[in-house]
Amino acid sequence: MSTKQEKKGFVEEIAIPEGVQAELVGTLLKIKGPKGEVQRDFISKVVKLEKKDKSVVVRTDAGSRNDKRMIYTFASHMKNMFNGVRNNYVYRLKVCSGHFPISIKAEKDKFLISNFLGEKVPRVARILENVKVKQEGDVITVEGPDVGNTSQTAANLEIATKIRNRDRRRFQDGIYLLDKNGVKI
Repeated sequence: MSTKQEKKGFVEEIAIPEGVQAELVGTLLKIKGPKGEVQRDFISKVVKLEKKDKSVVVRTDAGSRNDKRMIYTFASHMKNMFNGVRNNYVYRLKVCSGHFPISIKAEKDKFLISNFLGEKVPRVARILENVKVKQEGDVITVEGPDVGNTSQTAANLEIATKIRNRDRRRFQDGIYLLDKNGVKI
């Protein structure tokens, strides 16, 4: 991948990896791979997309720095999509409960957290589409091909157990991120 400057604009060519299929319909890019399917709508007034045999070409007609930034942003999103359909993004979280035993349960598009700080009503975290949530004891694994949906689901789990109006040094109950794609936090 290298950005080339033409007479008036910039061109970036992103190679499609082996075993991955890409389809471009207008501004909607659909990518299928062994681990799943991801799609994203790349809407821009200045950036144009086109699909060649083994690559996706991102092009601008103008040559400003902002246009070049948009090309790099689109290229980065496409690389994340290609990486996600080949190797899923994996986030691991840990359930910590010091005061009250927390019970957790994953449903279709919801994650229920019961008895958090002794509350009677369970807290609910939303699970986004194309994301799988598994629990093994007190470790929760969030896995999916779309980096945005996977990371947002992990963030939803953390935010659902955010403690307010209590001393954080004493009440350390909650769900906390352990690692992202094998890298410890």
